[in-house]
Amino acid sequence: MNNHPEMNIVHEREEVEINLKDIFSKLIDKWSWFAASVFVCLLIAFIYGRYTAPIYQVKAKLIVNDDQKGGGMGKTSGALMDLGGLMGTKNSVENEVEILKTRFLMEQVVREMQLNIVYSRKTDFVSRELYSAPFKIDIIKSVDTIKNTRLDIIKIAVNKFLVSTKDFKREVSYNEQFLIQGIGILRLQPSENKKVSNGEYYVTISSIDSKVASLMTQLSVATSNKQVSIIDLRLSYPLPNKGEDILNTLIKKYTLSNLNDKNAVADSTYRFIKERLNVIASELGDVENKVENFKQNNQLADMSEQGKLLVQSSGEFSTELAKAETQVSVLNELEKYLKDNVNNKRVFPSSLIPQDMVFSNIMEHYNSLIIEREKQLLGVTEQSPFIQNIDQQISELRSNMLANIQSTKKSALLTREKLKSQLKSAENQISGVPQIEKNYLKLARNQQIKQELYIFLMQKAEETSISKTSNIAIAKTIDPPKSDVIPVSPKKSFIYLIGFIAGLIVPIVLIFGQELLNTSIKTKEEIISKTSVPVIGEISHNSSDDNLIVANQSRSAISEQFRALRTNLSFYLKTEKEKVILLTSSMSGEGKSFTAINLGNILALAGKKVLLMELDLRKPGLSAKLGVRNDIGFSNFTISPSIKMADIVKPLSINKNMFIVSSGPLPPNPAETLMNENVPNLIEELKKEFDYIIMDAPPIGIIADAQLLSKYADVTLYLVRQKITQKDQLKIVEDLYMTNKMKNLGIVVNDIISKYYGYGYGYGAYGQVADEKWFKRIFKR
Repeated sequence: MNNHPEMNIVHEREEVEINLKDIFSKLIDKWSWFAASVFVCLLIAFIYGRYTAPIYQVKAKLIVNDDQKGGGMGKTSGALMDLGGLMGTKNSVENEVEILKTRFLMEQVVREMQLNIVYSRKTDFVSRELYSAPFKIDIIKSVDTIKNTRLDIIKIAVNKFLVSTKDFKREVSYNEQFLIQGIGILRLQPSENKKVSNGEYYVTISSIDSKVASLMTQLSVATSNKQVSIIDLRLSYPLPNKGEDILNTLIKKYTLSNLNDKNAVADSTYRFIKERLNVIASELGDVENKVENFKQNNQLADMSEQGKLLVQSSGEFSTELAKAETQVSVLNELEKYLKDNVNNKRVFPSSLIPQDMVFSNIMEHYNSLIIEREKQLLGVTEQSPFIQNIDQQISELRSNMLANIQSTKKSALLTREKLKSQLKSAENQISGVPQIEKNYLKLARNQQIKQELYIFLMQKAEETSISKTSNIAIAKTIDPPKSDVIPVSPKKSFIYLIGFIAGLIVPIVLIFGQELLNTSIKTKEEIISKTSVPVIGEISHNSSDDNLIVANQSRSAISEQFRALRTNLSFYLKTEKEKVILLTSSMSGEGKSFTAINLGNILALAGKKVLLMELDLRKPGLSAKLGVRNDIGFSNFTISPSIKMADIVKPLSINKNMFIVSSGPLPPNPAETLMNENVPNLIEELKKEFDYIIMDAPPIGIIADAQLLSKYADVTLYLVRQKITQKDQLKIVEDLYMTNKMKNLGIVVNDIISKYYGYGYGYGAYGQVADEKWFKRIFKR
């Protein structure tokens, strides 16, 4: 157990540092990948920026007369303030923002400007939208649901064009009708003062709904901040002029819709007042005729002093009673209006209601729902769930309004009865007035009530007419639509930055993805992490085809590595009797023969007598690499008593101290050949003759021949080849080591590429000058 936490921390830091260095080394080594990736990504970014249509942002500002925020266009004063919300709901910036976002307004813009028909012309490998096209497509009769269709139009003669789609191709002239499936009957018309030039034109026709949805995503409506009543409108569009016109049309439709809503309430009120005026005028005329006839029949030219006193004393009560009668009459008419099931979808006449804030708010909401219902019915039927929801809300509001009016009516009736009682009491205080004058006073009072109601309605009619003529939109344009000079997209600098970053990320993903998918050994750390067997030798990659690297390049880096391996073997072969070295691996092709040849050569250079034994009886390769005939060898010795040891031991020309025992003809039973009873005697005799015996055995990961030979070995070198040996195959050598099936087991890592392995000899061997400069090696790579 480690009792020094500081040492643990330092060790962890060293591990992190080593890992970071390894990662950085891998990335630096693949610098060419990064260069190519950055170049390709920047090229793609350039092409995208060059051929993508620029998008401009069109901006506009509206100021709203917000009652809650006191914004912008002044207050209505005087008699018009007494109309009690004649023009509908209170102004609110938030409400107006939502109205400007409605699909209904944008649909009107699309229909008026025919924005679902887009004209384009092919230029520089791409098509660009045209605002003023040299011709026009009219949809004479469309299908119910228009499919998104592109028409290719090519001028083939004066006033004659070739029109084609995926399923249609025809020559048409101006004003000639033609049918296209999915759209309807179309007609091509010339534009005024526009000449059709040669080239390809495209006309994209889509449904109104899809174009509205597309434009809604390009429209942004928001308030500048919560302290002001200013609305910012922004529209992103490829053509600045067309974008400005779209935004102008949207503002115009919004303003017109707002005025229509106000006028709808005023018109409803005015119609109701006119209807009542006709009735009251007729009743007033009848009462006046009765008064005139009464005076003539009773020869009542003038009233007595007592009558005058009675009229004077009861005049105040009569005036109040007339007002109460007027209020009751108006409430009766409004109650009848709300109970009328035939006309229950009309705007409520707002200027006749009593000054009640609760009722006023209910009425405003009711009128706004009525107007919204009329707008929605332009596009949907009354069976629509949305319309049915509105109808349910209207019905609930009508019930609330009716209950409020009935309650107010009860209060007005009580007031009227109280005034009648007070008036009667005042009349009874005067005695001696002739009965004729009393009857006349009753008729006069009835006339005064009718006249008061008539005057009240006439006043309201005039106020409504004046209010309608003075109606202005709730919002005013303070900054008309104007496009930015610089497009908002594509932002070339940002695109290039993204391209550069992508150029860096793609190689990183590929490099580390390759690492994750890699199953072969690449680094020494992977070997150490998966086995307890020590690594006693590391041999670099041999870039040449020369297998005799030690003999021909004795001062090379690889030769120095074999010298290091020779030194490490001295720690295993400590006595003169320990001289047999066994070479094996997981599979074929991991460099056993190459290692055996050069290890034997480096031992021979030290003055030792070395024997190479080619004991891979299934796939021998050692003799072929050394150019030695393989007609007589180990297999002959095991099966023929006449063959002596001297007959199979052959000298090698590369060094006077090196000899070889080749495999001989391939036997039918290699394992049994290795188990031959003459083999132990042969090995013993060879050990007396040679200082070192190197056995080139078959791969132990495939067959068991190497284990049969392990009893003769004093040290076993297990070959691991970088990028060839699989990580899972290290379990074989670990099992051999843990079960002690092979004596003095050690790993030799072969064919190391330093850029992967993290182990290099960049300066060559001691005393050797590198034959290439670093930049030459880079360009060579």
